[in-house]
Amino acid sequence: MMLSWEERRQLVKIANWYYTDGWTQQQIAKKMGVSRPVISKLLQKAKDTGIVEVFIKDESVHTVELEKRLETQYGLQDAVVVPSVGLTPDMVRRSVGQMAAHYIARWLGQDVKQLGISWGKTLAEVVKEYPFERREQINIVPLVGGMGTKSVEIHANQLAYELAKKMNGSCSYLYAPAIVETVELRERLVEMQDIAQVLEEGKNVEVALIGIGNPHKGSTMKEIGYVQEADIQSLKKAGAIGDIGSRFFDQEGTPIEHELNSRIIGLHLQDLIKIPYVIGVAEGTHKAESVEAALKGNYLHTLIIDEQTALAILNETS
Repeated sequence: MMLSWEERRQLVKIANWYYTDGWTQQQIAKKMGVSRPVISKLLQKAKDTGIVEVFIKDESVHTVELEKRLETQYGLQDAVVVPSVGLTPDMVRRSVGQMAAHYIARWLGQDVKQLGISWGKTLAEVVKEYPFERREQINIVPLVGGMGTKSVEIHANQLAYELAKKMNGSCSYLYAPAIVETVELRERLVEMQDIAQVLEEGKNVEVALIGIGNPHKGSTMKEIGYVQEADIQSLKKAGAIGDIGSRFFDQEGTPIEHELNSRIIGLHLQDLIKIPYVIGVAEGTHKAESVEAALKGNYLHTLIIDEQTALAILNETS
């Protein structure tokens, strides 16, 4: 079905009012000066032509039950469990990314002005799946510095830039490494005006979108050579079980005492806990103990996770 530019523009406008802004069909009809059935037909046309794609969350009894258990056990405001049985790891990551993208797009109010984002493969998938929107008022803030020159596409700065493009908003840039060689160098860098300003913005975001890592299993930081095996062993001795934005915590979610934590340029965990709304996105059973510790530390308000990892967390704690 070929549409003219004007027809396409009209359908996009109506679909935005209905799906993004939450207008009723009657409100749109009044605005357009037509009857409500006309709007209903145009919304159907937007689906038929691919302008609108509807993603249906699998509301199977099993995943809903897991969501309820996670919410109750950890005091979460919301949990989203994505079906993953029989899927390859890549398919699971894509499914979680897709669900998280559409959950956030639906949930995020137009009044949010500052959104923080950390880094990693799972969040990169969320940004990749995020729908194009109009949120000119929003600014995306990276919550941690960069990870060297490898895998730049999963760094916080790059994800902030890509998400800002999707939202038609703006972004800040944190021009600093995530981990520096010495505590003294970190102290000097965080006093530089450009870096200090973005770190302050990160503390004051209204919503934070974060990933959760496991330094011992499937660690992306180790994979890209940003931490060495000696660092991993040292972190293990200190009780590190997981990290958020390269800040390490133990099995109770408490920040660990380790010199690596004092060489990080990024949001502190004690500042993360003060952010009004934090959405955690994770996939892969190797992260189960890390996610469980993050939940115990009360860092998250919403958790979006795959079914197998949710089962692993709940089986470990039941």
